[in-house]
Amino acid sequence: MKIQPGRYTADIDEGFVVFLIGMRFNKLRKVRKWLPVVTAFPKMMRILNQHPELGCLGHREWYGRTTITVQYWKDFESLDRFARDKELPHLAPWRAFNRAVRDSGDVGIWHETYRIEPGAYEAIYGNMPVFGLAAASQSVPVRRKAHTAAARIGASPTDTPAVEPY
Repeated sequence: MKIQPGRYTADIDEGFVVFLIGMRFNKLRKVRKWLPVVTAFPKMMRILNQHPELGCLGHREWYGRTTITVQYWKDFESLDRFARDKELPHLAPWRAFNRAVRDSGDVGIWHETYRIEPGAYEAIYGNMPVFGLAAASQSVPVRRKAHTAAARIGASPTDTPAVEPY
C-alpha cells in the first residue's frame, strides 16, 4: 500500500453508519461449528465489493482468535437490507448459524452499529496508506478541514494544535 506522507483526514459530508462485526473461536477444535461462518464471510465481502450500489462504502478485516471487520455504510437501511435480503449472501448463513450453533458456546459472534450524523466524526492518518473512513470516503490533507481533533469534530472553535503539525 502506498504511504501518504503527512497528515490526512477523512472527508464525508453526509451521515453514515459504522458497523463492527466479528466472531470468536471459543472452542478451536469444533471446526465443524465455526468453519461455515468462516467460509460464508468472504462471499459476503466479495458481493459488497462487486456491488457498491448495495450501500457498503468500504471495509477492512483483521483475523485472530477474535476477528473484526469494520464496515462503513451509506445508511442503516442499506445495511439492514443486506442482512435480510433472501437474494444476498448473508441471510442464509445467518439462519444456518442459528440452527447449528446458537447457544452452544462453540463460536461467538458479535456486532456493533453506530449511526454517525454529518460532522459528528473526526479522523487523523499520519504517514499512513489511505485507510479506514478515508478509504471509504475521501482522503484530504488536514489543512482542508482542521489541524486538531476538537476542531474537526466541531467541539472547539479554535484550531490550535498541542504539537506542531508536521
